[in-house]
Amino acid sequence: MDLDVEAIKARIEALKSEHRDLDEAIARLGDQGPFNPVHVQRLKKRKLALKDLIARLESQLLPDIIA
Repeated sequence: MDLDVEAIKARIEALKSEHRDLDEAIARLGDQGPFNPVHVQRLKKRKLALKDLIARLESQLLPDIIA
């Protein structure tokens, strides 16, 4: 089970890194002047999808609580 937890944690870190990279890319595009809004929209959608995936993986790390 520890291997699964470690694999999930490693995946989360990789996804967070990609999320940060996308954030920086979007900021750079905004600073450059004229840019393709469709390209920016795709980057933002990918960033949101990563955020959702990170949240799902983090929820797998939390123990189930039986009320």
